Amino acid sequence: MTATTVKPRTQFGSRRRLMVVAALCVIALGFLLFQGLGNATVYFKTADEAVKQQHSLGTRRIRVEGAVVPGTVHQVGNDVEFRIENNGVALPVRHQGDPPELFRDSIPVVLEGRFEGTTFASDRIMIKHSSTYTAKHPDRVQDYNGK
Repeated sequence: MTATTVKPRTQFGSRRRLMVVAALCVIALGFLLFQGLGNATVYFKTADEAVKQQHSLGTRRIRVEGAVVPGTVHQVGNDVEFRIENNGVALPVRHQGDPPELFRDSIPVVLEGRFEGTTFASDRIMIKHSSTYTAKHPDRVQDYNGK
């Protein structure tokens, strides 16, 4: 019967194994960070830019800015259909849900959603308030302290 000798683990082997595990952890963390930041990015476009870049944007979630075209707002079931415009380019929009209270013709808005065909499918409307709005309606923003 021959005795097998068990070789003690060398310090070099333990270090190499630790380096491989550390490298795998760094790679996994980097991948998760890249995926998370990539999915969290929402591109911001004006209506004319979005129309021009529609094919390259695909169905990616984006934000689109424009002014509501007067006379185009129509309630369709639970949705609201309207058009926004920027630099003479109009974009048809179908918004799912109720629009904000201040939503009306000619008001600048930022919409969040994605293209469905040639229509922008929105699920969020943000009203843009300019300094002229604040000057015309100080009572509506009097309690706002900017924080």
